[in-house]
Amino acid sequence: MNILGLIPARGGSKGVPGKNIKLLGDKPLLQYTTDIAKASKRLSKVVVSSDDDHIIGVAKALGVEAPFKRPAHLAEDTTPTLQVILHTLDFYASRNEFFDAVCLLQVTAPFRTVAFMDRAIEQFIEKRTDSLISVLEVPHEFNPHWLFEADENQILHIATGEKEIITRRQELPKAFYRDGSIYITKTEVLQHQASLYGESTAYIQASKEFYVNIDTQADWERAEQMAEIFNNS
Repeated sequence: MNILGLIPARGGSKGVPGKNIKLLGDKPLLQYTTDIAKASKRLSKVVVSSDDDHIIGVAKALGVEAPFKRPAHLAEDTTPTLQVILHTLDFYASRNEFFDAVCLLQVTAPFRTVAFMDRAIEQFIEKRTDSLISVLEVPHEFNPHWLFEADENQILHIATGEKEIITRRQELPKAFYRDGSIYITKTEVLQHQASLYGESTAYIQASKEFYVNIDTQADWERAEQMAEIFNNS
């Protein structure tokens, strides 16, 4: 399967200014993702999509394609990720390069391994689903079967719509949330359904030990603590 590894890295970052090329440990944050993507045996091509000349320069220095400058209107806080992906696919299609699927790798989730990413792609191929995402298990106290929603009269109802709550933790079905590390989607789903997920989504469970999604300064500081351990693991 011909799979494009896409690393979006825009210049504007309010929570941690310049975070995509800021040094985390002894290397730019971007490099954590580019190193893994380049080492993958399952990605056909790796590209960085950015609106920022400095990021584009760093990406090229790291040995990754950055063949275009993303338009400013596709690099705003509110720009949907889907539009960034479609812009990249259109760029390559105009050069007669086509892909069966896109593996989206967000810079803000830096602590992956090559083995984990390649296993995710292998599972996506084996499952034949529209998409695959990396996830972490929801702690039992936040399981949707134990969550409540309030109605207009401020009366609580179980969020899942069930009438009786599951009383024993051991009986709760597993629930998961996206960790933001890996999204893989068929190109036809991206282009024709305008969706990152489609009608069927497989998953791969990530390690909570190195989970961080860098958005704030506190996230960055936590990532700094993890980086030394991760780099020596």
